[in-house]
Amino acid sequence: MKYRQIITFMLLGLFLNGCSTYRNYERPVDIRTDGLYGGEMTDSASLGSLSWRDLFTDSALQVLIEEGLANNTDLRMAELQITEAEAALKAARLAFLPNLSLSPQGGLGGFAWNGTPRTYTLPAMATWQVDVFGSLRNAKKRTQMQLEQSRAYRQAVQAHLISSIANYYYTLAMLDAQLKVSEETAESWKQGVEMTKALMEVGEETDAAVSQSEANYYDVCTQIVEIKRQIREVENGFSSLLGRTPDSIRRGTLADWQFPDSLSVGIPVQLLSRRPDVRQAEQALAAAFYATGEARAAFYPTLTLSGLLGWSNHDGLVNPGNWIWQALASLTQPVFQNGRLRAQLAISKTRQEEAKLAFQQTLLDAGAEVNTALADIQSSHAKTELYGSRIAALQRAVKSTQLLMLNTSANYLLVLTAQQDLLAAQLADIGNRFDSIRSVIELYLALGGGS
Repeated sequence: MKYRQIITFMLLGLFLNGCSTYRNYERPVDIRTDGLYGGEMTDSASLGSLSWRDLFTDSALQVLIEEGLANNTDLRMAELQITEAEAALKAARLAFLPNLSLSPQGGLGGFAWNGTPRTYTLPAMATWQVDVFGSLRNAKKRTQMQLEQSRAYRQAVQAHLISSIANYYYTLAMLDAQLKVSEETAESWKQGVEMTKALMEVGEETDAAVSQSEANYYDVCTQIVEIKRQIREVENGFSSLLGRTPDSIRRGTLADWQFPDSLSVGIPVQLLSRRPDVRQAEQALAAAFYATGEARAAFYPTLTLSGLLGWSNHDGLVNPGNWIWQALASLTQPVFQNGRLRAQLAISKTRQEEAKLAFQQTLLDAGAEVNTALADIQSSHAKTELYGSRIAALQRAVKSTQLLMLNTSANYLLVLTAQQDLLAAQLADIGNRFDSIRSVIELYLALGGGS
């Protein structure tokens, strides 16, 4: 009869387990996922789905990215957080299993000194909390969402690392191009100084023109020194990002960059599935949802089953030993907790609402970043042709003014102005090419950073 009662009680616990208040997380229906790009997109492919190797095809850049992924400390710390979250999830899963413990006992005692009874007990005890109202399941799902958050964070760190390496790389390529143009300009202007001096000797130019041409030449020389300083500064920051001591960086040129065949961004659903910060925000909302479930389950009884099985000689000195066993079941119902449970539930609900608002804002921010990157790409492409036309016109102006100065009494100021405008246009064109590359990198990052 006793066995039947115990079995009946256990089956009752399992039945109550099916009546749990546990619920699976579902995305709130009032979360907006449409219109994130300012207009509906129907493209099935997305730039964000590309592997970084498919986007960054420069072999020297690929070597640097692989080095950064291997050595960057932020990425390694993110991987350790994943390991920690995996251990927490394993602990939450093991909470469903019974706890087994051994507690051997022994003693000496008696009423006379002529004999000392010795007793011992060797019990093994098991306890099992039956998850009647879903407290353990909510805890497990919460830790599972925290693990997914850690994985999303790791992806975010990797995406930002790859984008930063690419930005550093093409910043150096831009500075190299500006240095080359400045050095070529300095050589040309140096020849202009010599030509102006020769004209002054024959009385066709003044000392003021010579002084102005020399000042113009020294100005571009100063720019060369500054660009070299910037290159060294960028290389130092780049080396730190790669986890190495300051060193020169092997690199290609801006001309080596190849634009992707398609710059489609995909539909908002793809944005949700690929952007790590969006995934992280929703997983934080899911974790808060399950934390609220835990707080709600705390109002309900806790069913614990326990059993003991062991060996003892407790019946007497001569008795070689007997088996002992015991089976217990306990039901604990919170009655008076000074409002602590209600306060904890209110806190959990508030945090869930905060996570929901954060998720919505993350979606809006993601759409804004995509829109900005697309606008930057379109703007830089539109300016490329204009810069080309402007440079061609200024090159003609420099030649024309130089001929005028040689063959007429035209003032050297015309040549100086044309030369300065040409250099500024060439440097701006290089900057625009870099902006175009950087905009693609930013769009790639805004769409999730691939893999």
